[in-house]
Amino acid sequence: MPTLHVCPLSRLHDTVAETRASHIVTLINVGSSVERPSTIAPDRHLFIGVSDIVEPMDGHILPVADHIEQLLTFVRTWGRENPLVFHCWAGISRSTAAAFISACALVPERDEVEIAQALRLASPTATPNARFVALADDILGRQGRMVEAVRGIGRGAEAMEGTPFMLQLSRG
Repeated sequence: MPTLHVCPLSRLHDTVAETRASHIVTLINVGSSVERPSTIAPDRHLFIGVSDIVEPMDGHILPVADHIEQLLTFVRTWGRENPLVFHCWAGISRSTAAAFISACALVPERDEVEIAQALRLASPTATPNARFVALADDILGRQGRMVEAVRGIGRGAEAMEGTPFMLQLSRG
């Protein structure tokens, strides 16, 4: 069964090894050093250099539609034979948004609220970046349902770093 995994940067190598992941999506500030695990081929690692912000801020890169398009193109080429790992600095905002967006895109018949609730159940700290979600909602033609679903689970518990978790693409 194909699975999505989310973790902070500090747990990237452990998570990839434990899950036997074949693909990684890195969502982190431009200039951050991320050592790709040796088991992941370079063409199976997407690096999106973006800040964890929802409105313009000097010295930071605001998420834009192109970032979401890169994410969607990458996850759609993932063969689903092995897990896919998403990570950002803390494993709380950018990576949880990317996992939620990917689940919505890869299983379009699955209800957005159901996916968001599964995300909350898997991670009490998940607080998906609202701008990422809004951009993806528009691109995927979800008519605000993704935004509302994430709003419905509310902000996650305060934490400096999230605990690695799994999100299944299918129910159950």
